[in-house]
Amino acid sequence: MRRTRRILGEALLELIVEQGYERTTVQDVLDRADVGRSTFYAHFRDKDALLMASFEEMAERLRADLAAMAPGVPPEPGQPVLGLFTHAFRNQRVYTALCGRRGGPAFRRHLHDLVAGLLREHLAPHLAAARADLPLDVVVEFATGAAVGLLVWWVDDDFRLPPHRMASMYQRLAAPGISGVLSTGSSSPAS
Repeated sequence: MRRTRRILGEALLELIVEQGYERTTVQDVLDRADVGRSTFYAHFRDKDALLMASFEEMAERLRADLAAMAPGVPPEPGQPVLGLFTHAFRNQRVYTALCGRRGGPAFRRHLHDLVAGLLREHLAPHLAAARADLPLDVVVEFATGAAVGLLVWWVDDDFRLPPHRMASMYQRLAAPGISGVLSTGSSSPAS
């Protein structure tokens, strides 16, 4: 079962690199993987479900990175995205296929939602403790948009910078905004 899922995932990624996500069909995946239609549908409802299954590992890695952070310590926006950039760097072929010019909007939306959910879990207690004056959704969207935007830029730039440098730049750009919300939250009126 696990082998079949892996073979289908690899076939999809190869096809995305060759012809793009939008042009790739389930039949293309079946032909490349040499798997029958009923076997495919026993595992996945469509090619989007197959695509999203490829990134369960990333979700777990990012959750582990967030869980490893010390509770009560002010959040470092660059820490969670270091896991994202490291995962992308280790899986360049996959990210080039999915985030690059041949990737599809379905993956970017899923990636955005995944990162937003993880950042929400991480930032919510800190914003509540600081009685921040900005809605959690606004802070999370800011941090997520910056992280995913930088990731897509980095992929299109062929991963020329190392992942720790990307996370450091994200930290440098995002930390002042998030720290500002946390430090002025209790003294600013709600908007």
